[in-house]
Amino acid sequence: MYSIHLEKSTAHAVSQFEKQGFCTSTGVVESGCKIVVGTRLKRAGMHWTVKGANAIIALRCSKLSGRFQDFWERRSERKQVAA
Repeated sequence: MYSIHLEKSTAHAVSQFEKQGFCTSTGVVESGCKIVVGTRLKRAGMHWTVKGANAIIALRCSKLSGRFQDFWERRSERKQVAA
């Protein structure tokens, strides 16, 4: 029963996104991942830990989305809360 509800709510969300003019195809997401992640992490001779790869991906995504300054502000706030 839960999966049926999830499928209906997902279909509703997709239709709402399409009405707003957003692309809902997976090809766009896959291409974005290839460009953002692949071009940075899959260079010759590179090896990453999961933690290091996640950090680089976060930086790259924030830079490409124009939210680089926001990234550093949030990171600074987290460090202050943790201290």
